[in-house]
Amino acid sequence: TIKRLKSIFWFSFVTSQTDDKSILTVHEEQPGENEPSNEGVCTILEQDLGDSKNRKTFTVEEAVEAIGFGKFQWKLSMLTGVAWMADAMEMMLLSIATPQLRCEWRLSSWKVAFITAVMFIGMMISSSLWGNISDKYGRKVCLILCMLWTLHYGLLSAFAPAYSWILVLRGLVGFGLGGAPQSVTLYTEFLPMKSRGLSIILLGVFWALGAVFEVLLAMVVMPTLGWKWLLAFSTLPLVVFAASCCWLPESARFDVLRGREDKALDTLKCIAAANGSSVPAGRLIANTQTDRGRIRDLFIPEYRKTTLLVWFIWFCNAFSYYGIVLLTTELFQAGSACSGEWFCSLECNYLTFHDYVDLLWTTLAEFPGILVTLWMIDRIGRRKSMAVCFLLFSVSILPLYACTQRTLLTVFIFIARACITGGWQVAYVYTPEVFPTATRAIGIGTGSGMARVGALITPFIAQVLLKSSVYLTLSVYLICCLLGTVASWFLPMETTGRSLQESTQSTMEQKNMERPHGSETTESSSNTCP
Repeated sequence: TIKRLKSIFWFSFVTSQTDDKSILTVHEEQPGENEPSNEGVCTILEQDLGDSKNRKTFTVEEAVEAIGFGKFQWKLSMLTGVAWMADAMEMMLLSIATPQLRCEWRLSSWKVAFITAVMFIGMMISSSLWGNISDKYGRKVCLILCMLWTLHYGLLSAFAPAYSWILVLRGLVGFGLGGAPQSVTLYTEFLPMKSRGLSIILLGVFWALGAVFEVLLAMVVMPTLGWKWLLAFSTLPLVVFAASCCWLPESARFDVLRGREDKALDTLKCIAAANGSSVPAGRLIANTQTDRGRIRDLFIPEYRKTTLLVWFIWFCNAFSYYGIVLLTTELFQAGSACSGEWFCSLECNYLTFHDYVDLLWTTLAEFPGILVTLWMIDRIGRRKSMAVCFLLFSVSILPLYACTQRTLLTVFIFIARACITGGWQVAYVYTPEVFPTATRAIGIGTGSGMARVGALITPFIAQVLLKSSVYLTLSVYLICCLLGTVASWFLPMETTGRSLQESTQSTMEQKNMERPHGSETTESSSNTCP
């Protein structure tokens, strides 16, 4: 009886220490010659008892690295790239349609600038909101909602009968476009570390394609059909996205952070099947975090300085990028960088075919900008790459202080646009890498919101202040990018070769402190797949 009680006690103890992967067998020994038949002994055999403390587990990061880059990532890059292309076309539209609106509705420079500004106001208001939605309800939900919203109001804006209507509708388009950067959040979380920088930079090719396609579309549509048809045709990438978005997967990193490890594991298995690879053996583990998408988490001690500097860098990028885009059409209409034809704010000048050709050349500058960024981003790091791009932009602005003629003007604008395009693409790589999954979308969202503040201000510099002083206008952009160089250089963290963090460091440390030493069973029962 005592032996049987000891066996039962040992069986209960071992069972409590094992998990669903342990193999237990129980049998009762047959009585021998010297033992009574009513005293059978319970013997426990556990195959994996010796390895119970070293059970095979893996995280989403390890699974993504093991699966690698393949067919799935190519398909995802196409779909998120279409969203990026749509964003670029809506932005490029501003510098093309406003000269004709000025002539058709006899608008002053202030009213023309406000058409551009109201769109950025919508983006500024919504960027953090979309980031919060993405961190709380999912990247897929956020991206589909914002793209469908943009498609709806983009089509409606083509029917705007008056100035007040175009303001309201373009503002609503801007509200939807505030969520477009979340495509980068989703895309980043499916990329292995070695491919991340290269892939996100190449995603910028879709932005460049969208900008070039918008100029080519305007060359055909504007002289014959007018600006309303241009607005309608510019929604074509959004139509393609709407027709294809059912395939879009939810981020596995988001699912595990929300506690849905089974769904994350299914997603990883689908990706592995598409890529012809396999998910690592073992159990998927993760640290869940319920308080996601909080702006205050961006200001914990580990991220406070990074957040402020990243916000300023996004501001400088947008302020300078959209500034050079708007300056291009304004300077081309004047004929040179120091023309005296700035005296009348109601002056009406349509874009000519020659203007469209030069605009196309400066837009093509985005491609060499992307190529140069591809070459240096992994060689010198993210921080130095952004600093170099800001500095080169400032240098390329300097020759515009001289009375450069049309050809030289085009060349220097080409160089400036290539530099600022490259710098902004690096910011899109750095931001999702530096923030953890719990605040990644809100980090990109708030950064994008600060970018829209810069984009909101820049029309009043490039389209209004320019009428008063070309030199003062150029000086504003020069100083801004020099400050951006300094901010990039003093970023506290370099993310090259760094794995993506899943939850905020303070939460991770708190979990480790609260978890009893050697206790794995409790964690695995709540935070891992069965």
